Amino acid sequence: MQANPWKIAWRCLVVLNLAIPLTAATELKPATLEGFERYVQAAEARIAKEENDPPDFLYTDGLPAPEHDETLASLKRGEVFIAPVKMPDASGKVIEAPGGLIHDWVGVIFIPRASLRQTIELLQDYNHHQEYFKPEVIGSRLISRQGNDFKIFLRFREKKVITVVLDTEHEVHYTPVDSTHWYSRSFTTRIAQVEKPGKADEYELPVGDDGGYLWRMNTYWEFEERDGGVYVQCESISLTRDIPRGLGWMLQPFVTSVPRESLQDTLTDLRTAVLEKASEGESLRCCGSDPTPPQ
Repeated sequence: MQANPWKIAWRCLVVLNLAIPLTAATELKPATLEGFERYVQAAEARIAKEENDPPDFLYTDGLPAPEHDETLASLKRGEVFIAPVKMPDASGKVIEAPGGLIHDWVGVIFIPRASLRQTIELLQDYNHHQEYFKPEVIGSRLISRQGNDFKIFLRFREKKVITVVLDTEHEVHYTPVDSTHWYSRSFTTRIAQVEKPGKADEYELPVGDDGGYLWRMNTYWEFEERDGGVYVQCESISLTRDIPRGLGWMLQPFVTSVPRESLQDTLTDLRTAVLEKASEGESLRCCGSDPTPPQ
């Protein structure tokens, strides 16, 4: 899904905008994109290993025994597990994107009394994400679907003294592992910053030549049904412009704290929406044909 993970990327830049005006567009450089792609390649190798090993399906499954048990108990109490992730290269150095910032955070929740089907149906209900994940999602629609492959449109809005609106398109792919495990991967295919949103003369800035609030975003979701509910994990890897030289000491606290808060909002909203649907006992309004989790 695509719910709130964009906030992880661009809220940091909204704060930056308050500290120093970004009146000029910032161009996405090839070296920045190459660094992000190297990072994603390393992260996806780790994620694929987890997805193909049900006993270690979730990030929390790999925690040391005492921490694992404490985390499991906290999830069942309704808390959200969130941790930063850093991917190293072969030499052990964290992979970076020159001229940009890579944000990588993973979070896990437990949704009691929910089923795998209910959870996946809600996430695939892209025509109504603006209801489930408001106020950040102000527009959502399904573009096309072929089986478990989706193309979707989302309009995001973040208001923090200033307002930033982004029009985004994504490809989302869902994959069953077995009767109790599914995962999905989502990739932005287009991100455009919108000026004068909602007005007759609204327009988009050139893609990749804008304020640098969000240049790329990949999200990786894992779903595991057990313990009388569903564990949901989301890892968001996004790319934004870098912090101007000399301002890191002032802005670094925001860069590290805002992503945590944003991911927590995403997972909390999801749990609330699934539980509300389950309590209503109504059929989810899924776009297109129903998902078919293995029975």
